[in-house]
Amino acid sequence: TRAGCRMQTLAWLGIASLFLGTVWAVPAKEDKRKAEKPKADLALYENLDLDNYDLTLDNYGEIIDLSNYEELYDYGDFPPKIEVGTLAPRPKDPAALPNPGTTAETPNPPPPTTTSPVHPAPIPAQALPSCLLCLCIGTSVYCDDANLEHIPTLPPETTYLYARFNRIGAIRAGDFTGLEKLKLIDLTSNFISWADVDAFRLLPSLQELILPENRLTALPELPCSIVRLDARLNRIPSTGLRPEAFRDLKQLQFLHLSDNQLDHIPGPLPKSLRSLHLQNNNIQTMQEDAFCDSQDHSQIRRALEDVRLDGNPINLSLFPNAFFCLPRLPTGHFF
Repeated sequence: TRAGCRMQTLAWLGIASLFLGTVWAVPAKEDKRKAEKPKADLALYENLDLDNYDLTLDNYGEIIDLSNYEELYDYGDFPPKIEVGTLAPRPKDPAALPNPGTTAETPNPPPPTTTSPVHPAPIPAQALPSCLLCLCIGTSVYCDDANLEHIPTLPPETTYLYARFNRIGAIRAGDFTGLEKLKLIDLTSNFISWADVDAFRLLPSLQELILPENRLTALPELPCSIVRLDARLNRIPSTGLRPEAFRDLKQLQFLHLSDNQLDHIPGPLPKSLRSLHLQNNNIQTMQEDAFCDSQDHSQIRRALEDVRLDGNPINLSLFPNAFFCLPRLPTGHFF
């Protein structure tokens, strides 16, 4: 019928208009999308300070707001495997970058393992009384310039003692008791005015006794093991030496008593002696047997090559028979 044909025509016109509207809407949507994207790009760089732009991996998360990063870029618009150049380096995964609003926590160290037993540290020598005041290294004890007024209690294994430049005034008999390994005692530049007779005599290993620059007026007995005695710059007179004090010291090689108050050469001297320093005393005369046996003119003391008598008021040329057995003449005044 005519009415039916009209309705069919209207239906086809409606379908055609819907189709045309859809076609026209797609370009409009694309144009709107392209118009909005530059606005988003501009918003991305509005927060960038291009004058002071210094982007590194450390401040990457501070310059770009990573929370909105996916909204600013629609990666579906770009072909795959094409990198887009921007002012900033290519961003990493936001989850892997540090959050600028949080503070990094210091990781706790792992607990110590107990696979091997922990042995306690050995007690050092400094735990001993003397090593609280002095420096103990191995078997040597260094007490230099420690303001000591007496000999400290020493470890029993002490071999070398250096106690120079202190205020020690006396040496007592018990200061070195039990120190059978002690080889050297150096008490240079103290205030020592006296020493007990047995202060050193009972030390079986003592080889060097060094006592210069003190106030001694007498020498104590010495052990037979002594090799070197240095008592320079003291106040020792000849009466401060025991009679024949050095006769039995069969290992004595160096006897230095210069700058004291001796008035004669101490004797008899052991044949082991190599060096005798008596300069700057008050020696005015000499016995003919001071160095040599006056009855044996064939005697030669080859070891005693260093004899110093300079600085004494003695004319050595007046006593030619006193040193004929020496390999060298003593140093001193000959006229």
